[in-house]
Amino acid sequence: MPFSSIDLCSRALTKIGTKSIASFNEKSAEASVAEQLYTSTVDGLLSAYPWRFATTQKELARLQKNPNGDYKYAYALPNDFLRAISAGPIGIGKGLDYRIQGNQLHTDSETVLLTYVFKPNETDFPPFFSQLVISFLATEFCLPLTESTNRTEHLRKMADKDFSMAKNIDSQQSIPTAFQDFSLIEVRL
Repeated sequence: MPFSSIDLCSRALTKIGTKSIASFNEKSAEASVAEQLYTSTVDGLLSAYPWRFATTQKELARLQKNPNGDYKYAYALPNDFLRAISAGPIGIGKGLDYRIQGNQLHTDSETVLLTYVFKPNETDFPPFFSQLVISFLATEFCLPLTESTNRTEHLRKMADKDFSMAKNIDSQQSIPTAFQDFSLIEVRL
C-alpha cells in the first residue's frame, strides 16, 4: 500500500504514542514537528545509501560558463539530485574524475552520464523503505514530543536495525557488481 508523507508521519506519531495528523497545516505540536523534520529525515535516509529504487542515470547539460580552477567543464545537476554514485562519458556511466560543487558537476569530459540517487515520490517507496522512514521519523519526533530520552534511544536502536534490514533487502534487488580492473585477479591469470 503506497503511503503519502502524511501517512508516514502519522504512523511514526502513532508509534511514539501521540495523536496522528491529517495535514502539516494543523495547529498542533505533532503537525509542527512533523512538518519541520519530515523532508530532512527522508532526504537523509535516501542519501545515506545507494538505494536501487531511487537510483537513475541522466545525461547532464553542459553549462555555458566554465568553472574556475581544476576542471574544463561545468554541468547542471538534475533538480531531483540527492547524491552522486558515479559519472562517466555517455554510454559508460562511470570512470570520470569529477567534483560536485554546489548544484554543478565539474569535470574535464565533454559529455557526462551521471548515476545518482534521486528523490522519488513517497507513493513509489517500496514497503521496506516506508517502514524505515516510519522508524526514523518516530526517532526524530520522539524527543521533541515526548521529552523521553530513554524511549528515543530505544527507537534509535530499532531504526538502526530497520536500516540494516532495508539495505539487505535492497541489495538483493539486482546482481552484485563484478570486479573490474582488479590487479590481484590479473596476477592470477
